[in-house]
Amino acid sequence: MSRWIGLITLAFLAAALPARAELTIGRDYVAIVPAQATDNPAKIEVLEFFSYGCPHCSDFHPTVSKWSAALPSDVVFKRVPISFARPQWASLSQLYYALEATGDLAKLDGAVFQALHQQGSKLYDDKSIIAWVTAQGVDSKKFTDAYNSFGVVSKAKRADQLAHSYKIQGVPALAVDGKYLMTGKEIKGYGDLIVLTDQMIDKARSDRNKK
Repeated sequence: MSRWIGLITLAFLAAALPARAELTIGRDYVAIVPAQATDNPAKIEVLEFFSYGCPHCSDFHPTVSKWSAALPSDVVFKRVPISFARPQWASLSQLYYALEATGDLAKLDGAVFQALHQQGSKLYDDKSIIAWVTAQGVDSKKFTDAYNSFGVVSKAKRADQLAHSYKIQGVPALAVDGKYLMTGKEIKGYGDLIVLTDQMIDKARSDRNKK
């Protein structure tokens, strides 16, 4: 009897859940042409293009951070700070990679968004960025050396090149497996964008399994 009750319960729950519509090109995503190579072909790569200077990215950050921390093992999530050729945003891209290099990104990532969009800090040039990071307890010389290093400057430039290759026109933007750029033209919030991206990850996984 308990087995039948369980089956009936599962059937009821399945009927109660809303059906997920099929992804529609042009509405939910666009194809990236040509498709871009990913760093690890064994993983489904999700890229978040963003800028600390973008208020929408600041709003999206808590949602995407929580989501990305729970992704399955066959998915790798990477963030790409870009500038759209704005000098101020270029400095913020270097800030991201410098914090990553010094090991302070996890501690200060959210604080950068908060400083810019809630506290009104003007972190748009080298001097103000270095002063702010130092005030957060990071060794000034260590951070400055990282911020001005060839590696960090090169990564920031590479991020903009990647944005050009992916034809990114606005942020935040999520790209899946080098092939699909999520658009979500009819979404009502960032939660909906995450749902669409989960669906695209499922599609990418299915496409791989068919090969």
